Amino acid sequence: MILDEPDSAYLSGQLLIAMPGMTDPRFEKSVIYVCAHNSDGAMGLVVNRSIDSLTFPELLEQLEIDSDDGGEPIRVLFGGPVEQARGFVLHSPDYLQDASLVVDENIALTATIDILKAIAGGIGPHQCLLALGYAGWGAGQLDTEIKSNGWLNVDADSDLVFGIDLDDKWAKAMAKIGIDPRMLSDDAGHA
Repeated sequence: MILDEPDSAYLSGQLLIAMPGMTDPRFEKSVIYVCAHNSDGAMGLVVNRSIDSLTFPELLEQLEIDSDDGGEPIRVLFGGPVEQARGFVLHSPDYLQDASLVVDENIALTATIDILKAIAGGIGPHQCLLALGYAGWGAGQLDTEIKSNGWLNVDADSDLVFGIDLDDKWAKAMAKIGIDPRMLSDDAGHA
């Protein structure tokens, strides 16, 4: 996982939108928040696919974390196919730890149990989502996938990242850049 070169952050803080012709079923109609992208590779979290087999209270119980039940329930998301047993919290920067990665002025990433305890105790970040696993790309791999017509990118905003209507995020992300998905071709064109 690449998390340490903020000065060469090509697509860090952007959203990737899977093209309609995405052949990998794990990423079909996915919207991915890019946490880090540099010459060594990229790392991001899928923000529009829930894990229905596990709830946040069940996860807290498995981790033996007490909950005051006063906080808003958060969904557990499929963050990507890499390290699916590992949790990542994408959140507003009003809650930071030494271990937090500040991606940009609006979003940070923390992958410690302390943030889960804070959320369970009602003292966590104002906005957050919990993802199990992440999407990762080796050096140059994401660039190649973009050039091969696999992904589009768009500026992230709070609604697209933290909004609760997961089913509409892909269409909203496409609409944000003025694209009607029905008008897109699955094949890259060449002049």
